[in-house]
Amino acid sequence: MKHLLRALGQRNFRVYFIGQSASLVGTWMQQIALAWLVYRLTGSPFMLGLASFVGHIPILFLAPLGGLWADRFDRRHSMLVTQALSLLQAAVLAGLTFAGMVEVWHLLVAAAFLGVVNALDTPLRQSFLLELVGSREHLPNAIALNSLMMNASRLIGPPIAGVVLALAGEAWCFMVNALSYLAVLASLSAIHIGGAPRKPHAQGWLAGLQEAARFAWDFLPSRSLLALVALVSFFANPYASLMPVFARDIFAGGGELLGVLVGAGSVGAVSGVLYLASRKSVAGLEALVPVAAGCAGFGLLVFSQSPWFSLSLAALPLIGFGIMVNTASANMILQSVVPDALRGRLVSFHIVAFLGIAPLGHFASGWIAEHFGARTALAVGGACCLIGAGWFAGRLTALREQLLPLYAQHK
Repeated sequence: MKHLLRALGQRNFRVYFIGQSASLVGTWMQQIALAWLVYRLTGSPFMLGLASFVGHIPILFLAPLGGLWADRFDRRHSMLVTQALSLLQAAVLAGLTFAGMVEVWHLLVAAAFLGVVNALDTPLRQSFLLELVGSREHLPNAIALNSLMMNASRLIGPPIAGVVLALAGEAWCFMVNALSYLAVLASLSAIHIGGAPRKPHAQGWLAGLQEAARFAWDFLPSRSLLALVALVSFFANPYASLMPVFARDIFAGGGELLGVLVGAGSVGAVSGVLYLASRKSVAGLEALVPVAAGCAGFGLLVFSQSPWFSLSLAALPLIGFGIMVNTASANMILQSVVPDALRGRLVSFHIVAFLGIAPLGHFASGWIAEHFGARTALAVGGACCLIGAGWFAGRLTALREQLLPLYAQHK
């Protein structure tokens, strides 16, 4: 257990971990409530896909700017601003819903606003981990624990949201989320980064972005990892946005069942990141990346075609495991070998591949579900993930030739 949680031995990371954990539970409560409210108001799978689309599409275009910002300015101070803006968004949404004035366009605007904030905030948070733990030795464990925190909140938040939805309605989910941001603001205020100040890159914004893009493309491991993460994100991530369809129309349930379905995927994701956190090094993780993509694909196929609820529920952890282990392993590998001066920008490319590509998949899956059914949409995604896993597996030998010397260099 001590080895599993070793990054928590660093005070700054421990304080950050506690604050973010509380905030992320509220974030997932809001996401479930927003999806349920959209579907309750419209009854449209397409609108579910659209809500996810507008909430994530800013990341596709703005995350690289967030990476540039992370490499140029103080990350802790910048995060105080982004988290305060997130609090404001949740509070406004809660107020509109309590007043009975909320309309679908309000939900779409709120999702889009938060998407813009997250596009700038996520590269800051990811690239801040090295400063929090102080050394590359603890960085892979910190990345894994950060993923664990995100997925544990996904496991806890949706079931709580389901209960709150049933007893009190969507507005209270939004309000709890607004209050949860106070925890992360307090934790950021309590963090003190020692040592010499980080030297920001002095290039112009465009030149800095071009430098990072050249590195990401010319370096075969980053090019291949980012491509597979993007593929899995496009074809597998949208399964969560279609869960209201399965909960209400296929399994004849309500908000409580929606929370159970979304939480079931997190069981697999949490199991995956616990395994990653227990590893002593990143060496060998490249072989796990296609296995994880294949798990996601197989789980989607089973879930989409299963005639039994019990089998469908059992397939969801496999999907969650595959998606999260694929992206977390890629992040751990990239952050372990990337030059420090490029960290924020390379992290932003990973975020684009994982979160920025996802809204395109949400939009596409929503359209397919609207016209051909939700089961067909997920089956298509599962088949494509399996194809991507096979493609990456064929490149492992070439990838290892470049990665092994870098692993040894950064021990």
